[in-house]
Amino acid sequence: MKVLHLSTHDIDGGAARAAYRLHTGLQDIGLQSQMLVQEKSSNDKTVIAPKTRLFQGFAKAKLTFESLPLKLYRQKKNTPFFVQWLPDRIIPKVAQINPDIINLHWISAAFMQIETFPKLKRPLVWTLHDMWGFTGGCHVTGECDRYKVSCGACPQLNSGNEWDLSRWTWQRKVKAWKNLNLTLVSPSSWLAQCARSSSLFQDLRIEVIPHGLDIQKYRPINKDFAREILKLPQDKKLILFGAIEATSDRNKGFHLLQPALQELSKSGWKDNVEVVVFGASQPENPPDLGCRTRYLGHLHDDISLATVYSAADVMLVPSLQESFGQAASESFSCGTPVVAFNSTGLKDIVDHQQNGYLAKPYEAEDFAKGITWVLEDEQRLQKLSFYAREKAQQEFTLELQAHRYSALFQEILMSANKSSFSN
Repeated sequence: MKVLHLSTHDIDGGAARAAYRLHTGLQDIGLQSQMLVQEKSSNDKTVIAPKTRLFQGFAKAKLTFESLPLKLYRQKKNTPFFVQWLPDRIIPKVAQINPDIINLHWISAAFMQIETFPKLKRPLVWTLHDMWGFTGGCHVTGECDRYKVSCGACPQLNSGNEWDLSRWTWQRKVKAWKNLNLTLVSPSSWLAQCARSSSLFQDLRIEVIPHGLDIQKYRPINKDFAREILKLPQDKKLILFGAIEATSDRNKGFHLLQPALQELSKSGWKDNVEVVVFGASQPENPPDLGCRTRYLGHLHDDISLATVYSAADVMLVPSLQESFGQAASESFSCGTPVVAFNSTGLKDIVDHQQNGYLAKPYEAEDFAKGITWVLEDEQRLQKLSFYAREKAQQEFTLELQAHRYSALFQEILMSANKSSFSN
């Protein structure tokens, strides 16, 4: 079986890393897997990207032109919004690779035009990494549920017009995708339910397969050793928070984390804990988090991430919406419990008071209570750590994920072959 993954990036960003992990997992179980990307950061020969500077420059120029329609909405919120209206060069490359099945991933940022989907002429599996597939252009919907109908009057565009850019994008998807041989895979039950309730995907097959990771790379490291490497204190409880654009992306919940940590400090923990932040450098005017805070900057490799997870006593994931929450599964794999809100994809990872704590959405006071609950009893903390690692071993391994996808691919191809034979 020859599998081709389409992804804007290979390892740059959470969705890209998830796609690349699946790609390597499929190779490990014997499948022929390749990735076709717009921008390549790895040196993996099975990842295909534009080689010439001309094509690389063309890809970056496309991103500028992609955003032109958004200029009409001067009051637009500062959130990702893509309409994917520009032509692409994907079809000839796909024909050259000649895969049996195509696995779509995060294909925004002008990588792939909406109208290209039916031209691929292959059975399609789309791994949802956010909500863009069934919206009029946004990736995180917040409190808006207009994707259940037909979008329009988009709050992220700050538009009161029913026939706005989001409606136009939604209609293009309806027209282009109406007869696709398309199966959806969601990494969480929550995102699957959102897709099922959408007007675009309500009639499609949707499977839930959690993201996998290499639990040998992400494994518990001796805490004292990990802290020594990172020059972190040995005599404090370490509270970890991190994500790409950790402090600037509102969806990652830093604005909720700050009052929760201040509440924790007031309750008597100020001198006993330190906060460690990765995914962001220290700002010029650091916010007051109630206790000493260290900023590690951006960590890009698995070893560094596994080390910082292992150094911490608890990982905080205060996100508003997560399709899955790889920071939580990575932390679990390193034996570090997680505090998160009892919402969206994180509910599939964290089991309340078994391997972490699920706070009431989106109450900073209960989030602080969860941090205290995890840290205050050393024996309990050891049990939480044990069960965190155990869940990663049981549910989030690359091998398990790869076998689930392989079985799905085989089933889809058999069905397609039967249909072709009968016709």
